[in-house]
Amino acid sequence: MSHRDITHGLNDLDLSPEFEDLEGLVEADLRAIVNMLTDRARDRLMLTRREAALLRSSLWNSLVGSIEEGLEPLSAEWR
Repeated sequence: MSHRDITHGLNDLDLSPEFEDLEGLVEADLRAIVNMLTDRARDRLMLTRREAALLRSSLWNSLVGSIEEGLEPLSAEWR
């Protein structure tokens, strides 16, 4: 199965300076998680391409938002 680049048109992961060196690693892991979950849902639920794309973008944006929100209290700016 081929995977499209899920970062096109989606929220960018923007970590605070304290964590910016981990941005590439976190983004790669998120991409793998979102792809696995979307592929499984598409296969098991027989989603259309449009439904799979909507699920993929929703998962990506939700996970990015959760990570950014969770790390916000750990930034020097927040303190």
